[in-house]
Amino acid sequence: MNTVLAEHHAPVSVRAACATLALPRASLYRYQARLRRGADTSAGQPTPKPNRPQPPNALSVAEREHALSVLNSERFADQPPAEVYATLLSEGIYLCSTRTLYRLLHAAGQHGDRRAQRAPQHHAMPRLRATRPNEVWTWDITKLPTLQRGVYLCLYVVLDLYSRFVVAWMVSRKENSALAKQLIQEASARYNIALGQLTLHQDRGAPMIARGYLDLMAELAITCSHSRPRVSNDNPFSESHFKTLKQQPDYPGRFEGPTHARHWSADYMDWYNFHHQHSGLAYFTPEHLFTGRVVEIAQIRQRALDGAYEAHPERFINGAPKIALPPTEVWINPVQPDETPESMMVNFPTLPAARKTAL
Repeated sequence: MNTVLAEHHAPVSVRAACATLALPRASLYRYQARLRRGADTSAGQPTPKPNRPQPPNALSVAEREHALSVLNSERFADQPPAEVYATLLSEGIYLCSTRTLYRLLHAAGQHGDRRAQRAPQHHAMPRLRATRPNEVWTWDITKLPTLQRGVYLCLYVVLDLYSRFVVAWMVSRKENSALAKQLIQEASARYNIALGQLTLHQDRGAPMIARGYLDLMAELAITCSHSRPRVSNDNPFSESHFKTLKQQPDYPGRFEGPTHARHWSADYMDWYNFHHQHSGLAYFTPEHLFTGRVVEIAQIRQRALDGAYEAHPERFINGAPKIALPPTEVWINPVQPDETPESMMVNFPTLPAARKTAL
């Protein structure tokens, strides 16, 4: 292809010709330069580089072999060049600079860490979808500061992903897997979670990956999903809920103790579940979606708007108003339009039909 371009003399610009042939212009220019030098232009034959003269301060062959033998000796075989350099220098011995020692190892193919290293870990991106209550729960733990400096309480919160309803919460002095087991077990019993019905999403904190906790989840047939390490965006709904909690006007900032924290949290959870007009739910409350009352409330709102439109249609310049409804499905890491089914990391099986749960 380069030969065709080099010998073609039609009145076509180089840019247009290269674009038509999908050839970088830099490749053409290098080819033409090699033609001018008379170099071999066959594929796979790089232009030979001229031999560089040996610098006058370079180590001799014997010195390089001696330095490499010292690095590979039983005494220093497991030590990095900087350690070898400092040890020998303390004994009054100088072979060469630390950088030269590294170059010698690199030339001998012995560079790199010699110690045993953990293999790179690859964690799949969690992809979760909820289309009804009690299909996916997400939970996390946040710290609540107390009046005593350096002492914190732990607030456990379990959210229903579809409705954002707080299905369970707990305030404790400590964070461990025993409390996490108690929380999830009591919540699943309270809402009559059937075997294989629920997916539980969490991060990789110690209580979430403890063996006893995971064994209990297996007994309850709850599918566990975990965030990737150091990726807070994999659990966005729990993080957003904690932000809403700590930005309340009456948030104390510091609590007197567990009793104070429990009383305040109880009031907050009641407001959040039953009175908070959630922006992510088209300004319905979590309770409206969790109990299935969203249709009833939407009809009340629509009738109010219809009445206002009939009384003063001129005030609605875009025509008859329609009530905004909450999303029919909620995702953690949704599938992007350019992704194919083969690239999805998680498949979502069909779960049992949702049931209304009495509060």
